[in-house]
Amino acid sequence: MKMVKNLGLDNSLLNQFIGELRDVNVQHDSMRFRRNLERIGEIFAYEISKTFTYNSKDITTSLGIANMQLMEQQPVLATILRAGLPVHQGLLNYFDHAENAFIAAYRKHHKDNSFEIQLHYMTAPNLGDRILILSDPMLASGKSMLLAFEELLNNGTPSHTHFVSIIASSQGVEYLQKNLRTKNCTIWVGAIDEELTAQSYIVPGLGDAGDLAFGIKLDE
Repeated sequence: MKMVKNLGLDNSLLNQFIGELRDVNVQHDSMRFRRNLERIGEIFAYEISKTFTYNSKDITTSLGIANMQLMEQQPVLATILRAGLPVHQGLLNYFDHAENAFIAAYRKHHKDNSFEIQLHYMTAPNLGDRILILSDPMLASGKSMLLAFEELLNNGTPSHTHFVSIIASSQGVEYLQKNLRTKNCTIWVGAIDEELTAQSYIVPGLGDAGDLAFGIKLDE
């Protein structure tokens, strides 16, 4: 089974930020919604950084030499547009020398109320033997995350992939665990909710993260 790290199980400031994301009385403030997504991205970056390899390096100060343990390599940060942008920015605030990748995905709706996930854009550096962090604030069915990851593999196979979602459904987590074609990965979440509607919305969730962050869009 793929490793799952649920940061929301421990009492921390993370739960305050997630609580505000969920709160309908706070959600009307789109700037605060985006900022909370960004701050949560920073928390994930800090926690993920603990799993990296570090090397000893001497740093010259104005008074002498300080020996420090520094990251061996910067990760590649990837996100699914558009909802993932604030979380991506939070990760980038901490991994500020990272290269970046972007994937455009959307739900193609049909008249019978069903839909399919379609990708129509991807840009990424060489991912071969790199650490990849792929973020999307909501992990609902898990299909868009899996499709995005498989598209990224066209640019090389990462040494390890960290999947980051703030709120996940239990079904989405199980879908990734079952269908990911790599064992070198970790799934990071801030909360896991049990219910997923027929339209793949997480309950209680928080609603449509992209609309809350950037405004309502027309359906495809």
